[in-house]
Amino acid sequence: MTNLSKAQLKFLRKVGQKEKPIFQMGKQGLTEAFIEQIDSALEKRELIKFNLLQNTSEEIDQVTERIAQTTQAHVVHVIGSTAVLYRPSKKEKYQSLSQDVAKIGD
Repeated sequence: MTNLSKAQLKFLRKVGQKEKPIFQMGKQGLTEAFIEQIDSALEKRELIKFNLLQNTSEEIDQVTERIAQTTQAHVVHVIGSTAVLYRPSKKEKYQSLSQDVAKIGD
């Protein structure tokens, strides 16, 4: 997994700001099913946003880091109880965002 440059992260934060969270973690906490859903969504969308509900006992930083390590994704942004993750898709038909990120370069 290559590191993203500051310009690339800035671009991804800008794109991620417009997205709505597609996953919410509640009192069940971080489960394998939750990680699998995020992994699947990253493959199709490349950039996802999720948030933690108030009734969870998990900490956003720990959850985000664990998900990023498990799915081999980049943590783009964490603010409040919301996190944005990015991972280039392996399938060419889903790679529109990763192509834009690659154009930015270093």
